[in-house]
Amino acid sequence: MSATARRRYLLAADVGGTKAAFALATAGGARPQIVADRVYACRDFDGLQPILADFLQQRPVAEHRAAIAAACLSVAGPVALNTTTLTNLGWKVSGNALAAELRLPEVRLVNDFEAAGLGIGRLPPGELETLQAGSPTAKAARLIIGAGTGLGVGLLTWQDDGYAVQASEAGHADFAPVDELQDRLLAHLRRTYGRVSYERVVSGPGLMRIFSFLQETGVGIPSKQMQDAEKSRKDTAELIAEFGLAKLDPLAVRALDLFVAIYGAFAGNLALATVARGGVYIAGGIAPKIAPKLKEGGFMRAFTSKGRFSELLATMPVHVVMNPLVGLLGALLEAARLVGGKSG
Repeated sequence: MSATARRRYLLAADVGGTKAAFALATAGGARPQIVADRVYACRDFDGLQPILADFLQQRPVAEHRAAIAAACLSVAGPVALNTTTLTNLGWKVSGNALAAELRLPEVRLVNDFEAAGLGIGRLPPGELETLQAGSPTAKAARLIIGAGTGLGVGLLTWQDDGYAVQASEAGHADFAPVDELQDRLLAHLRRTYGRVSYERVVSGPGLMRIFSFLQETGVGIPSKQMQDAEKSRKDTAELIAEFGLAKLDPLAVRALDLFVAIYGAFAGNLALATVARGGVYIAGGIAPKIAPKLKEGGFMRAFTSKGRFSELLATMPVHVVMNPLVGLLGALLEAARLVGGKSG
């Protein structure tokens, strides 16, 4: 049998509230090598099964379908018994059902920030931007946080000879304002949602809520340039971030400043909760796009502003994950582990 005939493949996906990224990669080696990939808009489908079925029919994937040894899907929702309901889509997904329906050997579901946590250990230095060097402690707890359509969290703890990742739903903890403006934001959002979680604020939709709050409470109005741009753009959160980052609109600047301060305070809260001396990693779809803003200082001021524990927070390394597909990498690594376990 030739080497080509013996080659096995890994199938992986990173499914968020807006996009679903899929990849087929070769099994073996320190880092799986992607041979085919595709990104789908979730709004174009009514569930995950049709997207996966479409990807499997793509020509580069279909050619190797019989050689797929394992699949791992990173999903934005809590996973139990290999099933989930995606938090911001409402899709119900069963890994076992997908495997049976699509004739795959195994489909493992993992939480998206469990997958992201698995991926950060394989990132090259060039895919990290350091906000605070700190004084990292070997084998100490690590924390990964990321805002996108939602707000994900994962905790990494050292076990035996490497880090294990525990998924978390801490993004749905109660939003805790730290000043008068944030108090008013909470009161504003409470009128709509009742209970207000951090995800209602620290996310793409959250940035839009902050912008609307500032506008409705008389802080300012969007510039004509921004109003004109908004007519042709579907992603308002991305537009606010772009205009705020480039300082093209005063209201967008205020919104982005407030967003970054709340993001930093939330990250600091969780760093205290986990004593993340091994490092805090800011991932997700938003962080790479606003990395220059995160480096301006507002994020880290809020992160370390913890009274008697400010000095402890100042010792923790904080990095921005610049690779938005770190969750896809983590899912591929988990699929590779499944293949290794079978061969072992």
